[in-house]
Amino acid sequence: MTATPTRAGTAVLLHTAGALEALERPAGARRVVVMTMGALHDGHGTLIRAAREAAGAGGQVVVTVFVNPLQFGEAADLERYPRTLDADLAVASAAGADVVFAPSAEEVYPGGDPQVRITAGPMGERLEGASRPGHFDGMLTVVAKLLHLTRPDEALFGQKDAQQLALVRRMVRDLNFGIGITAVPTVRDADGLALSSRNRFLSPAERRTALALSAALFAARDRLAAQQALRERALATGGPAREGNSSGPEGTGTDRVAGLNALGESRLAADAQAVALAPHGSTAEAVRAAARAVLEDAARAAEPLVLDYLALVDPADFTEVPDDRDGGEAVLAVAARVGATRLIDNIPLDLGAPS
Repeated sequence: MTATPTRAGTAVLLHTAGALEALERPAGARRVVVMTMGALHDGHGTLIRAAREAAGAGGQVVVTVFVNPLQFGEAADLERYPRTLDADLAVASAAGADVVFAPSAEEVYPGGDPQVRITAGPMGERLEGASRPGHFDGMLTVVAKLLHLTRPDEALFGQKDAQQLALVRRMVRDLNFGIGITAVPTVRDADGLALSSRNRFLSPAERRTALALSAALFAARDRLAAQQALRERALATGGPAREGNSSGPEGTGTDRVAGLNALGESRLAADAQAVALAPHGSTAEAVRAAARAVLEDAARAAEPLVLDYLALVDPADFTEVPDDRDGGEAVLAVAARVGATRLIDNIPLDLGAPS
């Protein structure tokens, strides 16, 4: 994605649906929306810059700032959530937003909590939904309302909230919203920690422990890459077992081992052959095991990590990838508490082409 210059001016700040409705929209211009709960950081800035590029020079970028009470299970969590509207306006303006729409709860939900809501269905009861019952119903309800209020051509969401992204895509498709939903990759600090408004609550020692989330994901990604490289190299060296050239009850060809030995890689030969001939399903368990090992170490830290879940899931519905799954796309997702702060992270993975 090419860089887009930031705007020199300040985004227009609007607080009511009427003001947003009255906002002039140039004929033929694309409107792109980025939805946030405020406390904007560079991860949000990346989303807004991507929206600026998607909208084009003559288009309109709208950033919503709304702390949605329907997404919080406990009143204390809702009260604790940071509210920094002045700083948010500055971040959004610098990143290229034209409008910041920051309505009150009364403006979004006139008359109190809505009686009619969007239901997330089975996908909304898994992982984050199991840990935070009702969270995704509240999220989809406010996203639906904000999409109707802002009337965009496209909405951008961060990959960091992968389950939210999948549910929004499903809602837009199932209910015929006619709006494009685009994912933007997770933005990380230099140490690997995914940017989050909640990171500010971590002490230095807790932050060191929290790095295990991203480290676990990267370890799993590296294990997958190494396993796939070994398999491809072994297959390329010897090819499949040939008729009449078998050893053992499963007809394993000796040509792979001989080929690797001929290259002076005898120490690698046996491992490479085993990986090359292993069932594809073993890949899923290897990925989980690599991540789990890092998280188990972090659980023994001075500021321990308390794991909520580690899951390798199908990105379409967030069901667990079975051990006998043969290739395809997946998401490795993790959630944990460090001190009083709950953090989530994920990484998309390609388990390979079906055999």
